[in-house]
Amino acid sequence: MKLLVVGSGGREHAIAKKLLESQGVDQVFVAPGNDGMTLDGLDLVNIGISEHSKLIEFAKENDIAWSFIGPDDALAAGIVDDFNQAGLKAFGPSRLAAELEWSKDFAKEIMVKYGVPTAAYGTFSDFEEAKAYIEKQEAPIVVKADGLALGKGVVVAETVEQAVEAAHDMLLDNKFGDSGARVVIEEFLDGEEFSLFAFVNGDKFYILPTAQDHKRAYDGDKGPNTGGMGAYAPVPHLPQSVVDQSVETIIKPVLKGMIAEGRSYLGVLYAGLILTADGPKVIEFNSRFGDPETQIILPRLTSDFAQNITDILDKKEPAITWLNEGVTLGVVVASEGYPLDYEKGLPLPEKTDGDIITYYAGAKFAENSRALLSNGGRVYMLVTTADTVSAAQEKIYDQLKKQDTTGLFYRHDIGGKAL
Repeated sequence: MKLLVVGSGGREHAIAKKLLESQGVDQVFVAPGNDGMTLDGLDLVNIGISEHSKLIEFAKENDIAWSFIGPDDALAAGIVDDFNQAGLKAFGPSRLAAELEWSKDFAKEIMVKYGVPTAAYGTFSDFEEAKAYIEKQEAPIVVKADGLALGKGVVVAETVEQAVEAAHDMLLDNKFGDSGARVVIEEFLDGEEFSLFAFVNGDKFYILPTAQDHKRAYDGDKGPNTGGMGAYAPVPHLPQSVVDQSVETIIKPVLKGMIAEGRSYLGVLYAGLILTADGPKVIEFNSRFGDPETQIILPRLTSDFAQNITDILDKKEPAITWLNEGVTLGVVVASEGYPLDYEKGLPLPEKTDGDIITYYAGAKFAENSRALLSNGGRVYMLVTTADTVSAAQEKIYDQLKKQDTTGLFYRHDIGGKAL
């Protein structure tokens, strides 16, 4: 069986690597991928994620059994619809179902309509109206670009002035283009954040281990929001009762609601949740695997990944099993300056082997050489599994100290909330 993974980052590296480990999978292609992935035996296809017709043609010519769609913008552009119309299977939601992610206002409407707990909010396209709402609500308050913004379109404002400035940036200064043409302004929720994922087909869903991401660029949750600087799974101090409550009050009603709206969901549903004094509430939904969470969750999968997804696509009951012991933790290494301006072309350390996995997010070979160079904001991630969070931290940070990370940076406190 040959499979195709669409995307180019660390998330897609983790997905493709796990699929290639599956029995009966002969070859995994990644489009467009990055050069670091080839070190794990993955085959790159030089087709961009927006080139749907070329991807479809490739899938047909190479007898691809099914494709796994990684990025949010591809899903928002209707890639799954296009594959399905061409008679091809793809694991990911339709454009209408993916609106749970590509419109925060739509997601809020669904949550309110179907009784899913979330923050109180208002949606605005007029700056003066947004400003008046902010001043009435007071701070702290959260300002979000309505559309996709690569994980960077959220401002947690500590003051009214910061919130007004964020709304101004989005609505008047066009900081996020069309994604910020509307803003969703939410009450600030206090509590511990965690990620809950599910493999979904309609009303059938299968919950993955809990994870906790670290979004801010610098130690101590300082600096700007990023796409994620590290994560660990499961969250050892999160009771199973919280997961069970989240399933009953959030996952089940939103999936039933999507069916009722004629937008039956297929793929990975990512619920970004916060445990408040009133129980778990939704911060956001994503319509795909999170990055970096994918890179620390999939190494914990002990069943056959390709067979699991095949069964879900075919509406058969999958035999999904997970590692029940220890903790898997990963630290992202990024280019200095990320998430703003950064250099490319920095030499990268050699790929780790053994019990520390290297996943590449932004890497390319030097010209006429197999030496890897940086080619993105987030460059690579080191991942390991150990008995405890502190033991996993020790292994990763000892390895990072040995590496030459000149021109790169990483957080030194990933997993610290669990200690």
